Amino acid sequence: MTKKILIVLSEYGYWGEELLGPVATFDEQGYQSVFATPTGARARALPPSLDPGYIDPPLGRSVTTPEVAVAAKELDESSRLDNPISLAEWIPDRPYFSEPDYLRKIEAYNRELSNLDEDIKQFDALVIVGGSGPIVDLANNERLHELILAFLRADKPIVGECYGVAPLAFARDWEDRKSIIWGKHVTGHCKEYDYKDGTGFIGVDFNMGPPPYPLEYILRDATGPDGQYHGNVGKEVSVIVDYPFITARSTPDSFPAGEKLVEVLESGLRRFGF
Repeated sequence: MTKKILIVLSEYGYWGEELLGPVATFDEQGYQSVFATPTGARARALPPSLDPGYIDPPLGRSVTTPEVAVAAKELDESSRLDNPISLAEWIPDRPYFSEPDYLRKIEAYNRELSNLDEDIKQFDALVIVGGSGPIVDLANNERLHELILAFLRADKPIVGECYGVAPLAFARDWEDRKSIIWGKHVTGHCKEYDYKDGTGFIGVDFNMGPPPYPLEYILRDATGPDGQYHGNVGKEVSVIVDYPFITARSTPDSFPAGEKLVEVLESGLRRFGF
């Protein structure tokens, strides 16, 4: 049976190669890629990610080859990204404690949420694509958190790339609030890769300057004393497999992340990179 991968994208801009890498790998493997966004709006690539002449400020060089730029642009402009699944329509929104008749509403919420475990049986893995956009609408998206928890309960692999790793740190059971990556080994956007200025997004005329939080610090805290964050600064590739999580640091890790997910699904890989 053809494997089906659910790929979540920000509506505020994804990095071209961080989508292209996994999708090209899945296409080659014959997998089906299904796309989702927070509200069902079509995702778009961040313009710098499609420009091979763009110099990444922290690295002082281009991170996009001409070949990747062409392929990422073709994917971004293709019909494949049209009509994504809407997380807002699929997954219920937790009511405020202050809402009238809260008890009945939270019962209805939990009843509707229980359908998610059945819904995700059709998928073999979850991928959360990086770029600056996830800072805005994925990192603290409770619907995405519930989706991640459903994949975790189902013991299905979960991939996070760059800032797409942030939701893994924040997705927590409502009762114990414990990090799901506690005791795990992960990588993700490192402090050395932070912009000092120019963190931008699709659809808003706003330069945030530096990112609003240093993801590395969050990941170091979330993994706890028995886990570890691996920045692998100075190494060209940083991909960590600590099942069920596959985490990738940044752009050059996009193709390897897709390849490692294939190894997880086809060969039973459970640990890699640490």
